Amino acid sequence: MKKFIETLKNIYKIEDLRSRLGITLFLLLIYRLGSYVSLPGVDPAQLTQLQNQTSEGLLGLLDMFSGGAFSKASIFALGIMPYISASIVIQLLGIAVPYFQRLQKEGESGRRKINQLTRYLTVVILIFQAPAYLANLHYQLPKEAFAITGALFTVSSTLILTAGSMFVMWLGERITDKGIGNGISLIIMIGIIARMPHSIVAEFASRIEQQGGGMVMFLLEFVVLFFVFMGSILLVQGTRKIPVQYAKRIVGNKQYGGVRQYIPLKVNAAGVMPIIFAQAIMFIPISLAGFAKTESLSGFAAAFSNHLGFWYNMTQFLLVILFTYFYTAITVNPMQMAEDMKKNGGFIPGVKPGKKTVEFLDTIMSRITLPGSVFLGIVTILPAFAMMAGINQQFAYFFGGTSLLILVGVVLDTLQQIESHLLMRHYDGLMKSGRIKGRSGSGGAMY
Repeated sequence: MKKFIETLKNIYKIEDLRSRLGITLFLLLIYRLGSYVSLPGVDPAQLTQLQNQTSEGLLGLLDMFSGGAFSKASIFALGIMPYISASIVIQLLGIAVPYFQRLQKEGESGRRKINQLTRYLTVVILIFQAPAYLANLHYQLPKEAFAITGALFTVSSTLILTAGSMFVMWLGERITDKGIGNGISLIIMIGIIARMPHSIVAEFASRIEQQGGGMVMFLLEFVVLFFVFMGSILLVQGTRKIPVQYAKRIVGNKQYGGVRQYIPLKVNAAGVMPIIFAQAIMFIPISLAGFAKTESLSGFAAAFSNHLGFWYNMTQFLLVILFTYFYTAITVNPMQMAEDMKKNGGFIPGVKPGKKTVEFLDTIMSRITLPGSVFLGIVTILPAFAMMAGINQQFAYFFGGTSLLILVGVVLDTLQQIESHLLMRHYDGLMKSGRIKGRSGSGGAMY
């Protein structure tokens, strides 16, 4: 406790860090307040049917991503997911389209252009998603819930929903630039945390009503949740150090031999981004169907809107593996690593410098990414198994999948950012021994 109080004092002493934390908290507060502002013309007292719809199924997960804004018919109802979907599309285009490949190589100017195109694509996605959301509102709510009807309501609400999501995106960017960093990820995390107390209370109530052993099962669930939580920390932080015995270095007339060095390659270099990407893709069928009830869907839309179904979970599992390799390929560059080794006069014994070293590192990276991606996929679909075991859906989401890994990853990244500020000014870190490891070596996340 004394160490914690001392750390808080040190944080307060650093003006820049204090300012960044204050800005971050202020912008997050704006986001949470905005999630309670209903669309103009919609009676908040008439939202019971919509809240019942989002209490289960895939829409329940979408509601959690938006921090409950979806079920409140809020101006932030569509949340940040359209922006993430646009980011996925732009990154995929960066592999297949030469124009986007050139932009990626143009440094800061190229990055600004890509960000601009991502925003434009986000607006296009919102123009399609907003009317679908409004159609679902009309389907779920009684006529007396709407003070404004017809084309006026549709057009005005579409503009408001689009502006709301773009404003949330702007808040995330401001947190990244002026705050503590990882703005978009923090917004998603805050939305998840906002739903956690309600989920725990709902599970506790369901176990109290259960005859015989209900409280024992409730405690057992927390024990299992603890182990899943610890496994998620290892998955986010996990680094496998690949030993590379460098040849004797000759610097001038001095020789340095027998030095064993390591190349740190993470088992999960992609962090939680594959899950966020996969989840954004899995939201597409329900979005195209107009956020309708799962029971009213059929065929393809029904199969991929049933979060407990085989095809939904298998597809999500495979998408997580695919995106893990995709994002690892973006973040880890074997060619750059081989070039750095060559510049430092080092090489891998038995492997020729240059192309052979690149191929060797690429093979090693592929092999250690496989178990990490499979485990990430298993954690992603754990909530489905938890729900099959009788756990309340809202609480089951915290047994794995997007919720738990985002919480772990973003919290670790944020703590690492704070620790970096402390160590830079020669204060003690947040831990007595060692340093906090985030999702990447630099402590930065994608957003």
